[in-house]
Amino acid sequence: MARISSYPYDITVQDTDAWVGSDSVNRSTKQYTAKAVAEYLNIKGKISISAQMVFKYVAVNPKAGDFSGPADGSAMTGITTMQLSTADVSGQDVIAFMTYLVGSNILISEQNNISTFGHFLIDSYTVSTAGFYTLNLTNIGGNGNLTDLLYYDFAVFQLSSQQAPTFIFTQGVASAVWNVSHNLGKFPSISVVDTANTVVTGQYEYTDNNNVILTFSAGFAGKAYLN
Repeated sequence: MARISSYPYDITVQDTDAWVGSDSVNRSTKQYTAKAVAEYLNIKGKISISAQMVFKYVAVNPKAGDFSGPADGSAMTGITTMQLSTADVSGQDVIAFMTYLVGSNILISEQNNISTFGHFLIDSYTVSTAGFYTLNLTNIGGNGNLTDLLYYDFAVFQLSSQQAPTFIFTQGVASAVWNVSHNLGKFPSISVVDTANTVVTGQYEYTDNNNVILTFSAGFAGKAYLN
């Protein structure tokens, strides 16, 4: 074989391009295609992507790194529960992260086929059998069907339309006390401006999750933005 430096560079990598390497089991020389290497990196989670996990769907007899429960061929929009391994295919423990995500949205999508996906709200995540937790879900949207023995990405996800709403309160008559009913169901952050769009600070008293009293040192008209 000639010196490696004597071979030309190929900057256009194709799926069928190959490298020569050694098998880790018996050290025999083998070829490895670009496609095979890319699939290995994806499936094994060797490329770290924040807030993303990879699991294999196995309809029968799942093991570490797998999930099961829905029948093979189930519509993604019909999934309401599954048994999820406590470790994904890379071996990382997911218990603390999944527990933290309860009440949040998650996207489950087939690797290399993004049009097969399910968008869910995580209702609960509880201990099931050894090495598995039960993941209960409410479907929000999706497309396609589960396929046995394929790999799926699990990622934190939220549509822009699901972002927390902003309530705008208009105080048309000058007043030092503004009574605001926002119906956001929480204690929102508040920004206040006068009619010249100058920020005004004051004292805020949350009477409950849907009402707040804004008190200022002097009366004025303006707007309050709550989100």
